[in-house]
Amino acid sequence: MASGNNLIDGLIGNGPAMQEVYRITRKAAPSNATVLLTGETGTGKELIARALHELSPRASGPFVRVNCGALSESLLESELFGHIKGAFTSAHESRTGRFEAAHGGTVFLDEINSVSYQLQVKLLRVLQEHEFERVGDTKTIQVDCRVIAATNVDLIDEIDAGRFRDDLYYRLNVIPIDLPPLRERSEDVPSLVDFFVERYSTETQTEARQFSPGAMQLLAQYRWPGNVRELQNYVERAMVLANSATIDVDDLPEHVRGIPVVRTARVNVDSIETLCADLVGRTVSEAGPDSNELYSAAVSRVEREIILQVLRQCQGVQTRTAARLGINRNTLHKKIEEHNLHDESR
Repeated sequence: MASGNNLIDGLIGNGPAMQEVYRITRKAAPSNATVLLTGETGTGKELIARALHELSPRASGPFVRVNCGALSESLLESELFGHIKGAFTSAHESRTGRFEAAHGGTVFLDEINSVSYQLQVKLLRVLQEHEFERVGDTKTIQVDCRVIAATNVDLIDEIDAGRFRDDLYYRLNVIPIDLPPLRERSEDVPSLVDFFVERYSTETQTEARQFSPGAMQLLAQYRWPGNVRELQNYVERAMVLANSATIDVDDLPEHVRGIPVVRTARVNVDSIETLCADLVGRTVSEAGPDSNELYSAAVSRVEREIILQVLRQCQGVQTRTAARLGINRNTLHKKIEEHNLHDESR
Protein backbone atom coordinates (compact mmCIF):
# COMPACT_ATOMS: atom_id res chain seq x y z
CA MET A 1 0.00 0.00 0.00
CA ALA A 2 2.94 2.30 0.30
CA SER A 3 3.74 4.65 -2.51
CA GLY A 4 7.10 5.77 -3.84
CA ASN A 5 9.23 7.31 -1.12
CA ASN A 6 6.65 6.98 1.64
CA LEU A 7 8.26 6.38 5.01
CA ILE A 8 5.34 4.39 6.42
CA ASP A 9 3.51 1.54 4.71
CA GLY A 10 -0.18 2.16 4.19
CA LEU A 11 0.06 5.94 4.13
CA ILE A 12 -0.08 7.89 0.88
CA GLY A 13 1.71 11.15 0.20
CA ASN A 14 5.26 12.17 -0.62
CA GLY A 15 5.02 15.93 -0.18
CA PRO A 16 6.98 17.87 2.47
CA ALA A 17 3.98 18.18 4.82
CA MET A 18 3.38 14.44 5.00
CA GLN A 19 7.09 13.63 5.13
CA GLU A 20 7.24 15.66 8.34
CA VAL A 21 4.28 13.70 9.72
CA TYR A 22 6.05 10.43 8.89
CA ARG A 23 9.27 11.64 10.53
CA ILE A 24 7.60 12.52 13.83
CA THR A 25 5.51 9.33 13.76
CA ARG A 26 8.60 7.14 13.37
CA LYS A 27 10.44 8.94 16.17
CA ALA A 28 7.43 8.83 18.52
CA ALA A 29 6.38 5.23 17.86
CA PRO A 30 9.03 3.36 19.94
CA SER A 31 8.24 5.36 23.09
CA ASN A 32 5.31 5.17 25.50
CA ALA A 33 4.73 8.93 25.26
CA THR A 34 1.16 10.09 24.82
CA VAL A 35 0.46 11.51 21.35
CA LEU A 36 -2.13 14.14 20.44
CA LEU A 37 -3.24 14.06 16.80
CA THR A 38 -4.83 17.24 15.46
CA GLY A 39 -6.33 18.05 12.10
CA GLU A 40 -9.57 18.43 10.20
CA THR A 41 -12.02 15.58 9.74
CA GLY A 42 -10.89 13.20 7.02
CA THR A 43 -7.15 13.93 7.20
CA GLY A 44 -6.18 10.43 8.35
CA LYS A 45 -5.72 10.71 12.12
CA GLU A 46 -6.76 7.12 12.73
CA LEU A 47 -4.26 5.87 10.14
CA ILE A 48 -1.45 7.67 11.99
CA ALA A 49 -2.69 6.28 15.30
CA ARG A 50 -2.53 2.74 13.89
CA ALA A 51 0.93 3.40 12.46
CA LEU A 52 2.14 4.57 15.88
CA HIS A 53 0.85 1.32 17.36
CA GLU A 54 2.19 -0.96 14.63
CA LEU A 55 5.66 0.61 14.72
CA SER A 56 5.86 0.36 18.51
CA PRO A 57 6.97 -2.46 20.84
CA ARG A 58 3.25 -2.86 21.62
CA ALA A 59 2.41 -3.94 18.07
CA SER A 60 1.57 -7.50 19.19
CA GLY A 61 -0.91 -6.10 21.73
CA PRO A 62 -4.44 -4.81 21.05
CA PHE A 63 -5.27 -1.55 19.31
CA VAL A 64 -8.55 -0.30 20.80
CA ARG A 65 -10.39 2.65 19.25
CA VAL A 66 -13.04 4.66 21.09
CA ASN A 67 -15.08 7.36 19.36
CA CYS A 68 -15.74 9.66 22.30
CA GLY A 69 -18.14 11.80 20.28
CA ALA A 70 -20.55 8.95 19.55
CA LEU A 71 -21.59 8.23 23.15
CA SER A 72 -23.31 10.12 25.95
CA GLU A 73 -21.34 10.86 29.12
CA SER A 74 -22.75 7.92 31.11
CA LEU A 75 -22.28 5.43 28.27
CA LEU A 76 -18.78 6.68 27.53
CA GLU A 77 -17.68 6.27 31.16
CA SER A 78 -18.90 2.67 31.16
CA GLU A 79 -17.34 2.06 27.75
CA LEU A 80 -13.94 3.35 28.86
CA PHE A 81 -13.73 1.97 32.38
CA GLY A 82 -16.25 -0.86 32.44
CA HIS A 83 -18.87 -1.45 35.13
CA ILE A 84 -19.93 -4.05 37.65
CA LYS A 85 -23.26 -5.83 37.77
CA GLY A 86 -25.92 -3.59 39.26
CA ALA A 87 -23.93 -0.37 38.82
CA PHE A 88 -26.96 1.11 37.05
CA THR A 89 -30.39 -0.03 35.88
CA SER A 90 -29.34 -1.80 32.69
CA ALA A 91 -26.09 -3.26 34.12
CA HIS A 92 -27.24 -6.88 34.23
CA GLU A 93 -23.69 -8.19 34.24
CA SER A 94 -20.17 -6.90 34.79
CA ARG A 95 -18.34 -5.57 31.76
CA THR A 96 -14.69 -4.92 30.94
CA GLY A 97 -13.91 -1.41 29.70
CA ARG A 98 -11.77 -0.34 26.75
CA PHE A 99 -8.78 0.57 28.92
CA GLU A 100 -8.69 -2.95 30.35
CA ALA A 101 -9.13 -4.40 26.86
CA ALA A 102 -6.15 -2.34 25.67
CA HIS A 103 -3.81 -3.67 28.39
CA GLY A 104 -0.41 -4.25 26.82
CA GLY A 105 -1.39 -2.30 23.72
CA THR A 106 -2.74 1.06 22.65
CA VAL A 107 -6.02 2.88 23.21
CA PHE A 108 -7.00 5.51 20.64
CA LEU A 109 -9.39 8.17 21.96
CA ASP A 110 -10.91 9.82 18.91
CA GLU A 111 -12.78 13.14 19.26
CA ILE A 112 -11.29 13.62 22.74
CA ASN A 113 -12.80 17.11 22.81
CA SER A 114 -16.24 15.50 23.24
CA VAL A 115 -15.45 14.09 26.69
CA SER A 116 -17.36 15.88 29.46
CA TYR A 117 -15.49 18.07 31.93
CA GLN A 118 -16.31 15.65 34.77
CA LEU A 119 -15.11 12.55 32.91
CA GLN A 120 -11.87 14.30 31.99
CA VAL A 121 -10.83 13.98 35.66
CA LYS A 122 -10.89 10.18 35.41
CA LEU A 123 -8.97 10.28 32.12
CA LEU A 124 -6.31 12.43 33.73
CA ARG A 125 -5.90 9.88 36.50
CA VAL A 126 -5.44 7.03 34.02
CA LEU A 127 -2.77 9.02 32.20
CA GLN A 128 -0.91 9.95 35.38
CA GLU A 129 -1.41 6.94 37.65
CA HIS A 130 -2.35 4.17 35.16
CA GLU A 131 -5.25 3.15 37.38
CA PHE A 132 -9.03 3.53 37.65
CA GLU A 133 -12.16 1.90 39.08
CA ARG A 134 -15.01 0.38 37.13
CA VAL A 135 -18.33 2.21 37.39
CA GLY A 136 -20.00 1.16 40.64
CA ASP A 137 -16.87 -0.52 42.05
CA THR A 138 -14.26 0.47 44.62
CA LYS A 139 -11.55 -1.94 43.49
CA THR A 140 -8.65 -0.15 41.80
CA ILE A 141 -7.46 -1.66 38.49
CA GLN A 142 -3.93 -1.14 37.22
CA VAL A 143 -3.55 -0.91 33.45
CA ASP A 144 -0.59 -0.72 31.08
CA CYS A 145 -1.59 0.88 27.80
CA ARG A 146 -0.41 3.73 25.64
CA VAL A 147 -2.86 6.55 24.98
CA ILE A 148 -3.20 8.29 21.63
CA ALA A 149 -5.84 11.01 21.39
CA ALA A 150 -7.25 12.92 18.42
CA THR A 151 -9.29 16.07 17.93
CA ASN A 152 -10.56 18.10 14.99
CA VAL A 153 -11.02 21.27 17.06
CA ASP A 154 -8.50 23.57 18.79
CA LEU A 155 -8.29 22.39 22.40
CA ILE A 156 -6.87 25.73 23.49
CA ASP A 157 -10.15 27.31 22.36
CA GLU A 158 -12.01 24.62 24.32
CA ILE A 159 -9.93 25.44 27.41
CA ASP A 160 -10.69 29.16 27.03
CA ALA A 161 -14.40 28.30 26.75
CA GLY A 162 -14.24 26.26 29.96
CA ARG A 163 -15.02 22.95 28.25
CA PHE A 164 -11.62 21.27 28.48
CA ARG A 165 -9.21 20.93 31.39
CA ASP A 166 -5.84 22.54 30.84
CA ASP A 167 -4.07 19.90 32.97
CA LEU A 168 -5.50 17.12 30.78
CA TYR A 169 -4.48 19.00 27.64
CA TYR A 170 -0.86 19.31 28.77
CA ARG A 171 -0.84 15.62 29.74
CA LEU A 172 -2.15 14.63 26.30
CA ASN A 173 -0.01 17.03 24.31
CA VAL A 174 3.32 15.34 25.03
CA ILE A 175 3.99 14.70 21.34
CA PRO A 176 1.70 16.68 19.03
CA ILE A 177 1.28 15.61 15.41
CA ASP A 178 -0.75 17.90 13.15
CA LEU A 179 -2.26 16.34 10.03
CA PRO A 180 -2.34 18.87 7.16
CA PRO A 181 -5.58 19.28 5.18
CA LEU A 182 -5.52 17.96 1.63
CA ARG A 183 -5.73 21.49 0.15
CA GLU A 184 -2.28 22.15 1.63
CA ARG A 185 -0.72 19.10 0.00
CA SER A 186 -2.22 19.07 -3.48
CA GLU A 187 0.94 17.39 -4.79
CA ASP A 188 -0.28 14.19 -3.10
CA VAL A 189 -3.64 14.11 -4.94
CA PRO A 190 -2.42 12.01 -7.95
CA SER A 191 -0.92 9.36 -5.66
CA LEU A 192 -4.13 9.22 -3.62
CA VAL A 193 -6.28 8.97 -6.74
CA ASP A 194 -4.17 6.09 -8.09
CA PHE A 195 -4.40 4.32 -4.74
CA PHE A 196 -8.20 4.59 -4.55
CA VAL A 197 -8.61 3.54 -8.19
CA GLU A 198 -6.52 0.43 -7.61
CA ARG A 199 -8.30 -0.41 -4.35
CA TYR A 200 -11.77 0.01 -5.83
CA SER A 201 -10.85 -2.05 -8.90
CA THR A 202 -9.51 -4.84 -6.69
CA GLU A 203 -12.58 -4.83 -4.43
CA THR A 204 -15.05 -4.90 -7.33
CA GLN A 205 -12.87 -7.01 -9.65
CA THR A 206 -13.27 -4.46 -12.42
CA GLU A 207 -10.76 -2.95 -14.81
CA ALA A 208 -8.89 0.07 -13.43
CA ARG A 209 -9.73 3.36 -15.11
CA GLN A 210 -7.42 6.28 -15.76
CA PHE A 211 -8.10 9.94 -14.95
CA SER A 212 -7.36 12.32 -17.82
CA PRO A 213 -4.76 15.08 -17.26
CA GLY A 214 -7.57 17.67 -17.22
CA ALA A 215 -9.57 15.76 -14.61
CA MET A 216 -6.49 15.24 -12.47
CA GLN A 217 -5.66 18.94 -12.66
CA LEU A 218 -9.14 19.86 -11.43
CA LEU A 219 -8.84 17.41 -8.54
CA ALA A 220 -5.51 18.95 -7.56
CA GLN A 221 -6.97 22.47 -7.66
CA TYR A 222 -10.13 21.69 -5.65
CA ARG A 223 -10.18 22.82 -2.00
CA TRP A 224 -11.37 19.49 -0.51
CA PRO A 225 -13.37 20.58 2.57
CA GLY A 226 -13.89 16.87 3.32
CA ASN A 227 -10.20 16.09 2.79
CA VAL A 228 -9.03 12.58 1.80
CA ARG A 229 -12.38 11.01 2.64
CA GLU A 230 -14.13 13.32 0.17
CA LEU A 231 -11.56 12.53 -2.54
CA GLN A 232 -12.11 8.81 -2.00
CA ASN A 233 -15.87 9.24 -2.46
CA TYR A 234 -15.48 11.19 -5.71
CA VAL A 235 -13.03 8.66 -7.14
CA GLU A 236 -15.44 5.83 -6.40
CA ARG A 237 -18.35 7.80 -7.87
CA ALA A 238 -16.40 8.45 -11.08
CA MET A 239 -15.39 4.79 -11.32
CA VAL A 240 -19.04 3.76 -11.17
CA LEU A 241 -20.59 6.40 -13.43
CA ALA A 242 -17.92 7.00 -16.12
CA ASN A 243 -18.87 5.76 -19.60
CA SER A 244 -15.34 5.05 -20.84
CA ALA A 245 -12.03 3.70 -19.59
CA THR A 246 -10.78 7.26 -19.17
CA ILE A 247 -12.40 9.43 -16.51
CA ASP A 248 -12.61 12.96 -17.90
CA VAL A 249 -13.59 16.40 -16.62
CA ASP A 250 -17.29 15.83 -17.34
CA ASP A 251 -17.29 12.79 -15.04
CA LEU A 252 -16.49 14.96 -12.00
CA PRO A 253 -19.13 16.70 -9.85
CA GLU A 254 -20.09 20.18 -11.05
CA HIS A 255 -18.73 21.99 -7.99
CA VAL A 256 -15.33 20.29 -8.47
CA ARG A 257 -15.36 21.66 -12.02
CA GLY A 258 -16.08 25.13 -10.69
CA ILE A 259 -19.67 25.23 -11.97
CA PRO A 260 -22.07 26.95 -9.53
CA VAL A 261 -24.65 24.44 -8.34
CA VAL A 262 -28.20 25.64 -7.83
CA ARG A 263 -29.71 23.70 -4.98
CA THR A 264 -31.90 24.06 -1.96
CA ALA A 265 -30.05 25.92 0.76
CA ARG A 266 -28.47 23.66 3.35
CA VAL A 267 -30.57 23.49 6.48
CA ASN A 268 -28.83 25.27 9.34
CA VAL A 269 -30.34 24.70 12.76
CA ASP A 270 -29.00 27.96 14.19
CA SER A 271 -30.40 30.01 11.28
CA ILE A 272 -33.73 28.20 11.40
CA GLU A 273 -33.89 28.70 15.15
CA THR A 274 -33.30 32.45 14.73
CA LEU A 275 -35.98 32.71 12.06
CA CYS A 276 -38.48 30.67 14.03
CA ALA A 277 -37.69 32.61 17.17
CA ASP A 278 -38.66 35.78 15.32
CA LEU A 279 -41.90 34.28 14.03
CA VAL A 280 -42.79 32.62 17.31
CA GLY A 281 -41.85 35.79 19.19
CA ARG A 282 -44.39 37.75 17.22
CA THR A 283 -47.02 35.11 17.89
CA VAL A 284 -46.55 34.93 21.63
CA SER A 285 -45.80 38.59 22.23
CA GLU A 286 -49.48 39.17 22.83
CA ALA A 287 -49.27 36.81 25.82
CA GLY A 288 -47.39 39.48 27.78
CA PRO A 289 -44.19 39.39 29.86
CA ASP A 290 -44.80 35.85 31.18
CA SER A 291 -44.56 34.24 27.75
CA ASN A 292 -40.92 33.06 28.02
CA GLU A 293 -41.80 29.40 28.60
CA LEU A 294 -44.18 29.32 25.63
CA TYR A 295 -41.59 31.07 23.46
CA SER A 296 -38.79 28.60 24.35
CA ALA A 297 -41.04 25.58 23.99
CA ALA A 298 -42.18 26.67 20.53
CA VAL A 299 -38.62 27.25 19.29
CA SER A 300 -37.49 23.90 20.72
CA ARG A 301 -40.38 22.10 19.05
CA VAL A 302 -39.56 23.57 15.65
CA GLU A 303 -35.87 22.69 16.04
CA ARG A 304 -36.75 19.12 17.06
CA GLU A 305 -39.00 18.67 14.04
CA ILE A 306 -36.31 19.90 11.63
CA ILE A 307 -33.66 17.57 13.08
CA LEU A 308 -36.14 14.67 13.03
CA GLN A 309 -36.96 15.20 9.35
CA VAL A 310 -33.32 15.43 8.30
CA LEU A 311 -32.39 12.35 10.37
CA ARG A 312 -35.08 10.39 8.55
CA GLN A 313 -33.91 11.68 5.16
CA CYS A 314 -30.38 10.52 6.02
CA GLN A 315 -31.56 7.16 7.43
CA GLY A 316 -30.18 8.05 10.85
CA VAL A 317 -26.60 8.54 9.62
CA GLN A 318 -25.36 11.27 11.95
CA THR A 319 -22.40 12.38 9.80
CA ARG A 320 -24.66 13.05 6.81
CA THR A 321 -27.34 14.62 8.99
CA ALA A 322 -24.87 17.01 10.62
CA ALA A 323 -23.48 18.02 7.21
CA ARG A 324 -26.96 18.73 5.86
CA LEU A 325 -27.89 20.73 8.95
CA GLY A 326 -24.67 22.74 8.80
CA ILE A 327 -23.51 21.78 12.29
CA ASN A 328 -20.72 19.53 13.53
CA ARG A 329 -21.41 15.99 14.67
CA ASN A 330 -20.82 16.76 18.35
CA THR A 331 -23.48 19.48 18.29
CA LEU A 332 -25.89 17.11 16.54
CA HIS A 333 -25.26 14.42 19.15
CA LYS A 334 -26.08 16.85 21.96
CA LYS A 335 -29.26 17.95 20.20
CA ILE A 336 -30.31 14.30 19.71
CA GLU A 337 -29.88 13.84 23.46
CA GLU A 338 -31.74 17.06 24.21
CA HIS A 339 -34.71 16.19 21.98
CA ASN A 340 -34.73 12.44 22.80
CA LEU A 341 -34.24 11.34 19.20
CA HIS A 342 -32.11 8.27 19.96
CA ASP A 343 -34.37 5.84 18.08
CA GLU A 344 -34.27 7.97 14.93
CA SER A 345 -30.45 8.15 15.04
CA ARG A 346 -29.93 4.40 15.16
